[in-house]
Amino acid sequence: MIYLDNAATTKPSKTALSNAEKFNDELFFNPSALYANGIYNSSEIKKSKDYILSSLGALNHEVIFNSCGSESDNQAIFCAKKRGVFVTSLGEHAAVYQSFLALKDKGIKTEFVPLTPKGVIDEEYLYKIVRENKDISFISIVHVNNETGAINDINKIAKTVKSINKDIVFHSDGVQAYGKLYYKLSPEIDLYSISAHKVNALKGTGALIKKKGLNLSPLIYGGGQENGYRSGTENIFGIKVFEFASREKFANIKENYKRVLELKKAFLSNLNLENFTVISNENSSPYILSVSANGLKGEVLTHTLEKDEIIVGNGSACSSKHRFSRVLSAMGYNNEVLDGVVRISFSIDTTMDEVVFASQKLNSAVENLKKIMKG
Repeated sequence: MIYLDNAATTKPSKTALSNAEKFNDELFFNPSALYANGIYNSSEIKKSKDYILSSLGALNHEVIFNSCGSESDNQAIFCAKKRGVFVTSLGEHAAVYQSFLALKDKGIKTEFVPLTPKGVIDEEYLYKIVRENKDISFISIVHVNNETGAINDINKIAKTVKSINKDIVFHSDGVQAYGKLYYKLSPEIDLYSISAHKVNALKGTGALIKKKGLNLSPLIYGGGQENGYRSGTENIFGIKVFEFASREKFANIKENYKRVLELKKAFLSNLNLENFTVISNENSSPYILSVSANGLKGEVLTHTLEKDEIIVGNGSACSSKHRFSRVLSAMGYNNEVLDGVVRISFSIDTTMDEVVFASQKLNSAVENLKKIMKG
């Protein structure tokens, strides 16, 4: 099988699983327990937090471990500010976008920043509304879009926003950036969401990076774990797998970036571009490539490729029940393009041979489907 849907989830690292196995075996103890083994596990969670913060250069922040990136997004949006105007973009992951719709349903004023044709936010529009509206209290801008790979310069955006209004809380969903792009979080970023299963760790573990001193209410109440920010017994095994997988990613993050970029370029160079619209812009994440087979249905293409044991995505896995992508619609694409979208997402384990084979099979699938349509 050739797996090219890594933006949806990644295969867990065997090395990370092996290194963490003792926390699923002899060190299964509750980290909140006051006996020695519980205290030891608590100290191991702290080690994981310290590593994640160092990997992001976020020394003025702290880590709240939880279940996933969506939970991180929800806590940031619902628990940092209670009033004021909330601003996000039309290019957000469903966990942010749907949360903003929920805010709107509760009577809270929300603003949605438009996208440029390249899929990044219209920065000037954002800065304009921040200057004009002193009631804006919270802004959430995605770091890397999960459908197109479009990269927003969140450090620059956060700094500019704070220069206009220092009291705004700035959040970013960094799920598709963490462990893939080389960057450091700026002090202006108050909250940042990451997820384990996007970096070859396990589903069911995520983290919200929070700036020290920022007021944040719990989303889940109970025993007061995670310094009172997130109740529930910590998933020590999942947390340690997350740490070890992250260490693998960051050990070679620049080399991985270059290698995956070559894979993406090779895939594109092997496509018959007469049959495709390339959606991912030239400055997008190398890990994500979205194209559209003009006049065809992306869902049909994904199932056709699956017969050859090639797994690709059909847009966002978290929005798969909707026919058209709202993100690509916001970029200005018409329904013919929206219908034919296929998302190819790479990993460091993807080989050049797999890329060449899959791109050739995609070409063949499009040609065959067009012949069938012509009768």
